[in-house]
Amino acid sequence: MTISQLLKGHDKDLGGGFIVRRFLPAAVKQAVGPFIFFDHFGPIDVQPDANHDVRPHPHIGLATVTYLFEGAMDHRDSIGTFQRIEPGAINWMTAGRGIVHSERTPQDLAGKPHRTHGLQLWAALPKANEEDAPGFSHTPADAIPEVTVGAATVRVLIGSAYGLTSPVPTFMETFYLDVVLPAGQELALAALPPEAAIYPVLGSLALDGAPLVPNTMALLDTSGTQNVRADSDARFVVIGGAPLDGRRFMFWNFVSSSKERLLQAAEDWEARRFDPVPGETEFIPLPKKPAGGTYL
Repeated sequence: MTISQLLKGHDKDLGGGFIVRRFLPAAVKQAVGPFIFFDHFGPIDVQPDANHDVRPHPHIGLATVTYLFEGAMDHRDSIGTFQRIEPGAINWMTAGRGIVHSERTPQDLAGKPHRTHGLQLWAALPKANEEDAPGFSHTPADAIPEVTVGAATVRVLIGSAYGLTSPVPTFMETFYLDVVLPAGQELALAALPPEAAIYPVLGSLALDGAPLVPNTMALLDTSGTQNVRADSDARFVVIGGAPLDGRRFMFWNFVSSSKERLLQAAEDWEARRFDPVPGETEFIPLPKKPAGGTYL
């Protein structure tokens, strides 16, 4: 049995009926490797009158990692980046000591029916890098290495696997695979990092014979090889990496190894001391602080 723990997600409304399924952080496991946050959105048939734009909001102490299967979004941030995010690309935004960004429907899709489907993860930064300067790294789809392993198609989004290494720059050992596996076929997962988890994006899987149903994330025993079998045509991701160097505290969009740093970030946002996103005028108020200063 190679499933050490099953995590069940919960739905979160980001506004405008834009529902995501959130798996990390969880009560039993705050992070898998550096990944401290895992949202799966879609597939959604977006109606012409829908407003799924994510308005400008701040981050500290983390990197956002955005990956689309369908659709597109326009990323803008306070360091002047504009990037259209499309399927297959990895977009890594380092918040460091502070960044603000928005994610909006591109003009060519606004007011038109379309589909959107993707994942957004947060990687907590090592303590030594929490106050680094903010930055943005775009790796286009055609630069992501891909390999056929048996019947499986494996894209090495971040890290190294099956003899391939992703060009996406990271701050610590980080692992992220996108795998397509036809029904009835198997893939062996070997040489995994110290912490890893598997998540079925589409279809049903079995891990060494144990069923892994949709909307469930499984933490893996990484001491050996795991055999993944697709009970139907399936797509899944594997995430992980080295363990974080200590517990992280979280409040809203802020992550830090220090509770005091979270409070400072909250005060800075309320006082509008974060640099703005060029061309953006909307402001999201700070949510209510946790009672008694309790953080995840």
